[in-house]
Amino acid sequence: MIDLKLLEHLEGCLTKSRKARFDAVLSQRTKHFTVATEDVYQLHNTSAVIRSCDVFGIQEVNVVEERNTKRIDKEIAMGSQKWVDVNRFHSVKNCLLDLKQKGYQIVATTPHKNDTLLNDFDVTKKACFFFGRETEGLSEEVIDKADCFLKIPMVGFTESLNISVSAAIILQHVTNKLKQTDINWQLTKEEMLEKRLDWCRKTIKSYDDIVERFYSR
Repeated sequence: MIDLKLLEHLEGCLTKSRKARFDAVLSQRTKHFTVATEDVYQLHNTSAVIRSCDVFGIQEVNVVEERNTKRIDKEIAMGSQKWVDVNRFHSVKNCLLDLKQKGYQIVATTPHKNDTLLNDFDVTKKACFFFGRETEGLSEEVIDKADCFLKIPMVGFTESLNISVSAAIILQHVTNKLKQTDINWQLTKEEMLEKRLDWCRKTIKSYDDIVERFYSR
C-alpha cells in the first residue's frame, strides 16, 4: 500500500507544472499493450523502442537479453527509461511465460502466411508486440508461441523497416485506435499512485533524505 501522506509530502517538493505533467502523462498510460524486444544487437534500437513506448503511453517494456546483454543507451532513450518500466529477461521462455501469466496475447511482428494487417488488428485484446533481431528476426520459439502475426502494409521495393520505426508505427496506430473504444485501458488507481511515488523518487534529488526526515518527525 502506498503511504498517501508521504506521497503528498513528496509532491509538495515538486513544482506545480511538474506535478501537473505527471498527472497528464499518467492519465494516458496503459498496460493494455506492451512491447518485447528479443536479443536486439544495436543498442540504439532497443533504446529507441523504449522512447517510443514512453511517447505513446506504453508503461512496460520487456527486454530479452539471451545472447546480447547490454545496458540501455541513456543518450538515445533521452531519459525515457526513467518513466517506462523495463522488465529484463535472460531467456525468451521466461519472458513468454511471464507475459502469458499476465494475460497478454503474443503478437509476432513479422511477415507470415497467416498475418494480420495493421489496420485490421483487434485492439480489444491485451497484446505484447514482439520485435526480433535486426538480421535474423524473431526466434522460432516466439513464432511457435505467437497467437497472431502482425504486418505493416508496405508498397515500396524495401520489404522491411528498422525495428524502432516499426514499433513507433504500430504503437501510434494501436494506441490511437484503443482510445476510441470503451475499453478500460488506463492504469488502475493503485498503479497510478505507485508511479507517482516512483517518479518522485526519480525526480527529487534529495529523495532519501526527505523520506528519512518525514518518518523521523
